[in-house]
Amino acid sequence: MSDRTATRAAVLLASVLTADALFHLYWATGSTWPAADEKSLSYAVLGTEAPFAPPVVLPLAALLLTASGIVVAQSRRPHRLLRLGTLAVAAGLSLRTLAGVYWLFAQDTGTAFYWLNLGLYTPLCAVLCAAALRVARHQGTAVRAGTARWEDAVRVR
Repeated sequence: MSDRTATRAAVLLASVLTADALFHLYWATGSTWPAADEKSLSYAVLGTEAPFAPPVVLPLAALLLTASGIVVAQSRRPHRLLRLGTLAVAAGLSLRTLAGVYWLFAQDTGTAFYWLNLGLYTPLCAVLCAAALRVARHQGTAVRAGTARWEDAVRVR
């Protein structure tokens, strides 16, 4: 896989994760856009009633931003630990994709969550999982060739 493909996959994944984190930070302020109230927001996003209080959404925002940073770092400077972190992101997205497929059969088809899950959440998670796997496979030119040396890593020019 080329560096360019890994970079594009990382940009896509990091952009969506960061946007999701920003939504969580926004909801931590007490705002409920795009829903009218917290209950409607909860049912549209999760399919059930759950609190959108700062103690719930702030850790999720931090997790999403951390995942975004790990993915970008892996695409720029591949490393074993970053690869493991990127694989963890892919695992989380694959679990969400599988849960989304299950919910297609377990949820009432008349709810907003059903249609958002069918048309947005599950397909997006599947695409992002594939992107995370592409980034995790990225090894970089120097590492792949086996010529990476400490001097190369710290060289300014």
